[in-house]
Amino acid sequence: MQERWPVPALTDETAVVTGDGRHDALSTGPARLVVAMGVVAAVVLADQLTKWWAVDRLVSGPVHVVWRLDFALSYNTGSAFSLFQGATVAIVVVAVALVAVLLVLVWRAPTLGRAAILGLILGGALGNLSDRFFRDLHGGVVDFVDFHFFPSFNVADSCITIGCILLVISLLRDGSGA
Repeated sequence: MQERWPVPALTDETAVVTGDGRHDALSTGPARLVVAMGVVAAVVLADQLTKWWAVDRLVSGPVHVVWRLDFALSYNTGSAFSLFQGATVAIVVVAVALVAVLLVLVWRAPTLGRAAILGLILGGALGNLSDRFFRDLHGGVVDFVDFHFFPSFNVADSCITIGCILLVISLLRDGSGA
């Protein structure tokens, strides 16, 4: 028979044990980057394919979908909500800086879910940046979703908006201890 009793700590530091003690490969920066880049690739692909469709199909005129929703081709040389029209250079500089910050945030994201959320925002930013760099639109972005009571937008814009909303919700949930 063996007696068991508390053993004094060898150091003054309190040990923190999480999980079962094994190293979780999914909690590393590279894993979060892989998840985010998967989301980025899906967003950029969907964004560019829909813009390709819009430029090809909507050049002859808008298509009514339902209620106040039309698909109507337009070009935006400004930022969100058509603000800062003609300020393409400044918008590109800010967007490139934002992409760099988002990559750092992805690397440091506390969860794979947060990395995926940041991937939505990053994918949207890269989708619109690719328009500014690779389309001959004088720095403009293809927009085609038109509700007539709201500025027209595209898939990249939607992903940025949804990603920002999810990020705020995620940050609020983390801050509340839930």
